[in-house]
Amino acid sequence: MVTVLREYGMRFVIYTADHEPPHVHVYGDGEARIDIAGLKVLTQGGMADRDVRRAVDVIEANRELFLNVWRKYHG
Repeated sequence: MVTVLREYGMRFVIYTADHEPPHVHVYGDGEARIDIAGLKVLTQGGMADRDVRRAVDVIEANRELFLNVWRKYHG
């Protein structure tokens, strides 16, 4: 597990032994799993919609960073 960023009280994590599609796990008040390329919310558990939208914005702004970290561990 690699914490890539911490913003807005949320932690953005990529697991080193995970599955496709490339995605980020976001933890804060609840959790979400967001596709890096399409910015689609794959799962949402207890995280407010407002926080999920903010997380998507963070991933969009840092998409290249997240993709580079994903590629480092998953090829």
